[in-house]
Amino acid sequence: MSSTMSRTYAKRSLHSIVAHDLGARIVSGKLLPGDVLPTEAALSESLDVSRTALREAIKILSAKGLIESRPKTGTRVKPRSSWNLLDPDVLSWHFPDPDPAFLYSLLETRLIIEPNTAAMAAVRATPEQIKHLETAYFEMEKAEPGTEAVYITDLVFHQGILDASGNDFMKSFGMLIETALIGSFRLSSGGPKAHVKSLPDHHAVYAAISQRDPEEARSKMHGLLRRTMRELRKELGMSVEHDWDQIGL
Repeated sequence: MSSTMSRTYAKRSLHSIVAHDLGARIVSGKLLPGDVLPTEAALSESLDVSRTALREAIKILSAKGLIESRPKTGTRVKPRSSWNLLDPDVLSWHFPDPDPAFLYSLLETRLIIEPNTAAMAAVRATPEQIKHLETAYFEMEKAEPGTEAVYITDLVFHQGILDASGNDFMKSFGMLIETALIGSFRLSSGGPKAHVKSLPDHHAVYAAISQRDPEEARSKMHGLLRRTMRELRKELGMSVEHDWDQIGL
């Protein structure tokens, strides 16, 4: 299975390449909210592209909420709160050097969604989807620690649960965050041993779903993600204690 990044950028048009270049500059902080982009003529020259390609790129970035163009004031970078963070391109532009806080926020989002999705899967999954999860889990077991296969098989497992939920929005959620999930797996992996240590947690989730036990599936997925979040906080130098219990996460 390939990542969103490879699918999104395998065959890019010129204006898509320009949008990627400018988008990555914005997301990385090289261009800050409120910054005015150079004039069309200057950008066209510096990027060595036609004004037509540049205008198409500007349209792409505007549609994703990253910039806005106004008469007389020019084109400015919009506040991060305006960005469409679930857009596959915007997500991919956070890599290969993502802000750890961004990945941590993503894990919180997963903690809100995935335990309930696992419970949904336990009730709604078809026999074929159960078999797919079984296969996905055994592929995780076979993945050689420290290789890309670790992240890809982990991703396939979690996306299989989203798909088995029977909720089309959950399926879309899984596709949108694919690239960011791979990044979070990498940052929170804690080395090869962490992958091996996580296998019993993943098997427990699969077992609960295959046994049609929604409460157990919810509980096991919750525990898996909480442990992942704790490891990530350790790696970020953050206190392991947090407000999850107070919030109910």
